[in-house]
Amino acid sequence: MTDAQPSTPSLPERSGTPWPPVAVPGQPSGAAAPPAEEDRDDTASPMPLPEGAQILDDLRAQLTRYVAMPSEEAVTAVALWIAATHLQRAWQHAPRLAIVAPEKRCGKSRLLDVVTETVHNRLITVNASAAAIFRSIDGDDPPTLLVDEADTMFSTTKAAEKNEEVRGLINAGHQRGRPTLRVSGPEHQVQEFPTFSMAALAGIGDLPDTIMDRAVVIRMRRRAAGEKVASFRTGRDTPALNAIRDRLHAWLQPLYVPAMEMEPPMPVEDRAADTWEPLVIIADLAGGDWPALARTACRTMADYEAGQDEEGGLRTRLLVGIRRAFAAVSDPAVLSTKQLLESLNADKEAPWAEYGANGLTPRGLQLLLKPYGIGSANRRFPDGTQAKGFARNQFLDTWARYCPEPKPVDVPAQRAAEPLPGTAA
Repeated sequence: MTDAQPSTPSLPERSGTPWPPVAVPGQPSGAAAPPAEEDRDDTASPMPLPEGAQILDDLRAQLTRYVAMPSEEAVTAVALWIAATHLQRAWQHAPRLAIVAPEKRCGKSRLLDVVTETVHNRLITVNASAAAIFRSIDGDDPPTLLVDEADTMFSTTKAAEKNEEVRGLINAGHQRGRPTLRVSGPEHQVQEFPTFSMAALAGIGDLPDTIMDRAVVIRMRRRAAGEKVASFRTGRDTPALNAIRDRLHAWLQPLYVPAMEMEPPMPVEDRAADTWEPLVIIADLAGGDWPALARTACRTMADYEAGQDEEGGLRTRLLVGIRRAFAAVSDPAVLSTKQLLESLNADKEAPWAEYGANGLTPRGLQLLLKPYGIGSANRRFPDGTQAKGFARNQFLDTWARYCPEPKPVDVPAQRAAEPLPGTAA
């Protein structure tokens, strides 16, 4: 006769009952440990996205529905910039959004339409005066300034001179604590007006360098034959965009204090880091894929704009050309002005031909190098002759600061005994 079995069933060796989820730094607090292999159900629904990530995903879907964006990084950047407008009080810097295109019909105005309906406290203008703009900025709850056809303000010398005060206002508003001063009232009292406000500017061609340097730049392009987008109708489509705007505001407003205290690791430095930091903070608050997407967009787009500046900036291009001229003759200690100009003017793709019938002149070269404190002098050359020229060591510090040589990519060494991939042994 066998003994009676206990009435309480024993637990199996590996219980399927999971432990309660534990919060992990850097992960949503509701994330639980993955289930054991035997408990996995292929038909089980995936873990829901964090609230912020879901809202940003919905915003990204609306952007790509109505606008043929130039890249996935651009979609990420615009979505994060829109979200960042809902926490302007938390930021030290107010990034600009420069929506530029080489020609008409590239979608910049349509993108600005979507931005307009989803940002916080929009302030739309086409040709406002600086006085009207800074009198519309509330220091406690800054608006989001939206400027269409911004190219008309700066496209000609006359227009740029007329709107110099607006440009200065846009530049000053990039950083907190840069008010403009005006004398007002019958007693002529000096009054401070805040300038801090996020701003989006759309136009044909690049905006002034000082604005582009403070901006997340979206370079639009005309749609190809296979790229289709939905038509945008204000009465029909704005309610859905406004609903996303309201969801962004409700999600982000309670996060003001943690957002203000965050100092996220950034993939860029200096002005680019100041500009992109609010977007990266928004991505870190959202969770999901957004932290990685934000840093990829930041690095890719900032590197591209740095390359644009290196190729298009006249003085930077001159410095690169001078470095090549020295390198072409084995980096001598001195180089005559005549030989240097011959090397520079021989580059048919360089802009020096615009300086006259014979290209860049000694006087033109001196004027371009003057801001760096570099000038020619009488030099003695190895053959005993003397002539006007430049010493190579005059440029070393300037090259390192303004156009450093690209760092070589570290490639693991391959043993000679092993055949290269794709080759016969």
